[in-house]
Amino acid sequence: MAREPKVPGTAPKRAKPKTPKAKGAAPKAAPKNENAFFPSREEILQYVKETPGKVGKREIARAFNIKAGGRILLKRLIRELTDEGALTKTEGSKKIIPAGELPSITVIEITHRDADGELVAKPIDWDNEAPAPRIVVAPEKPQRKSDKTTPEPPAGVGDRVLARLSRTRGEDKEDFDYEARVIKRVGRGAERVLGLFRAQERGGRIEPVDKRVRNSFQVQAGDVGEAKDGDLVLAETIPGNRFGAARVRITDVFGRADDQTSISLIAIHAQGIPDHFPPEVIAEAERAPQANARDREDLRDLPLVTIDPPDARDHDDAVWAMPDDDAKNEGGHVVIVAIADVAAYIRPGSAMDVEARKRGNSVYFPDRVVPMLPERISNDLCSLREGEDRPCLAVRMVFDAHGNKRGHRFIRAIMRSAAKLSYGQAQQAFDGTPDEAAAPLMDTALTPLWNAYKTVARARDKRGPLELDLPEFKIQLDEKGHIKGVRRAERFESMRLIEEFMIQANVCAAETLEARHTGLIYRVHDTPSAEKIRGLSEFLATLDVPFAKGQVVKPENFNKVLRQLKGGEFEQMASDVVLRSQAQAVYSPENLGHFGLNLSRYAHFTSPIRRYADLIVHRALITGLKLGTDGLGPHDLDELVEIAEHISVTERRAMVAERDSTDRFIASYLQKNVGAEFRGRIAGVTRFGLFVKLEDTGADGIVPISSLGTDYFHHHENLHALIGERTGLTFRLGSPVIVRLEEAVPVTGGLRFQLIEGGIKGKARGASKPGSRTGLPRQRRSPTPVKKAGKTTRTRG
Repeated sequence: MAREPKVPGTAPKRAKPKTPKAKGAAPKAAPKNENAFFPSREEILQYVKETPGKVGKREIARAFNIKAGGRILLKRLIRELTDEGALTKTEGSKKIIPAGELPSITVIEITHRDADGELVAKPIDWDNEAPAPRIVVAPEKPQRKSDKTTPEPPAGVGDRVLARLSRTRGEDKEDFDYEARVIKRVGRGAERVLGLFRAQERGGRIEPVDKRVRNSFQVQAGDVGEAKDGDLVLAETIPGNRFGAARVRITDVFGRADDQTSISLIAIHAQGIPDHFPPEVIAEAERAPQANARDREDLRDLPLVTIDPPDARDHDDAVWAMPDDDAKNEGGHVVIVAIADVAAYIRPGSAMDVEARKRGNSVYFPDRVVPMLPERISNDLCSLREGEDRPCLAVRMVFDAHGNKRGHRFIRAIMRSAAKLSYGQAQQAFDGTPDEAAAPLMDTALTPLWNAYKTVARARDKRGPLELDLPEFKIQLDEKGHIKGVRRAERFESMRLIEEFMIQANVCAAETLEARHTGLIYRVHDTPSAEKIRGLSEFLATLDVPFAKGQVVKPENFNKVLRQLKGGEFEQMASDVVLRSQAQAVYSPENLGHFGLNLSRYAHFTSPIRRYADLIVHRALITGLKLGTDGLGPHDLDELVEIAEHISVTERRAMVAERDSTDRFIASYLQKNVGAEFRGRIAGVTRFGLFVKLEDTGADGIVPISSLGTDYFHHHENLHALIGERTGLTFRLGSPVIVRLEEAVPVTGGLRFQLIEGGIKGKARGASKPGSRTGLPRQRRSPTPVKKAGKTTRTRG
């Protein structure tokens, strides 16, 4: 380990610090550090805050002339500042910014006008969990007319601009965090508006489907096109209109907004998910020939089986196991995980590759799939169909009698699936009651597979990954694509079997590529930040559950909390708060380990049909192990950072789209039940109300704070609670409630509830420990403006 640099009494002269440049801004020199070779914490914070453009460890080291011996200390110091919440490291990249701060020059997107007609903007690059800072755009100075050029119209809603930001705290504009002065336009953003068209005498208006957007958009008669009242439409903003309602032009009509078959389209277009393949991509897929078995190991005699959900459309993984016949490994097992060889069909730089990278991943909705790859590839050539020869990239793993992996080897092979089983079918077989499809495979495939899993599971339990028990709900559709019900998804041990073998295969991929010094994209899950650990510890203290803030946290620390509260009133609450304390898993070429799985290295290898990250790992293995000429492309290694950041974004985009689509389906299903009462639990606590999750459907809705009675409520963020000032009535995360459905809006997925029963009666003025539940008045109350009150928010019910 490198030693920390010595700090002499008088620092010698240093080279002038270098500072990254940003367009439109003069470079800044790093702050002077006259007394030491190494910068102080304050100097690093000041440098990061004042330097425009990208700032990371490399830029800081270069600016302060830190040599190789001091970079380990620098990395440690940056990590400490990040854990303390003083710096924020953008997920999936090496960019560093002060926590909650924006650089002095940055790109912003003008989103709307406020009630005073001022333009309001948001930062383009904002990954903080806290709400993005609000930015007011200062009026631009009029441009002088010139004989040679036409003055550019001032920036308006939908524009992206490079702007110089200044703080507004303590000034007149106290509703905003920053004032922006436009330097120049850099393009258009938010050009598309998805919403419900409402016809009027002269044109109409569009009500956005995004419930966060409260403004409607005006459509003049000439811009309506074929849209009719009540249609779901896509429109584009008309730039440069600074005053009055924003104008849009309708470009696409998707049919009736109240038709359930349009629900997924709303999420697809709202999130900008590409759902049509270009003609050249389809043509390339149709021309693709079946891969041959030449130069591949033959696994067709092994009874590999696929085990998937019953409605799975593609099958990209198959498994097989047997007892190890090596006398030195008594009680051990051999397991093969075979994965569809997508790299054999998708060559770097091809039309299909470019489109797959753009999409990043497949997106799954209750009624459809938006695939990453054309159907000819995903559902045919690369799908491991029963009884058909398919190329695969497989890993052969050997485990000892305790479930520990002794070794592994990757194989480029040809295989033939012996059976396509659902999780339910496999579980029946493992339980001793196989159906007709599984019965012939009991001795040769399923029983050995189950025995191997039981052995490997012992090592998994000893490893101690995070064990969160979160309920999942499945939407049931009829033959017309309309929702007919919502049920809890069944859970089988067969699911954990497949999951564990996939995890082991993913670990093998990461280990092999590291050993070969081949670049790859890791799946990383960082340790929870010190700030989140403090918040969790303070909350658990209200439940008399100890959680030391200063310890080096491991998944077992969280599992201990979950076990302690299991079966009690706060079991679900414990799962929720532990989940909220975790970092977001992302893709990165820099290995940070996987905290949730308690693994030091991890990469995605097992789903190349639906994840671009896995395709990159396949190519890296082909290159690193010299398994063919269709490995990494000439620019893949140079672009790993860019690819990792992009697919992390597309993954989050898919998650939002899938969640929003589910919300809209359930809102449509519950629309007929307005006025009915439901049991649920408080799933979120905010200063403007409570989010309640219903027990039978998993639906989420809001209970406005205006309906909680006449008391003043303080929002205690660290306690996840609203506490009445006069009565001490407490509403906290995880508490059971009964609510009445007041409103369901399918087009936005919004549900509004009235609280009927719930709350915990306690001491007045900030009681935090649970007491007895109490009923609440059924009448509704009118809202009162929110007021600030120290570290809590004081809100009139």
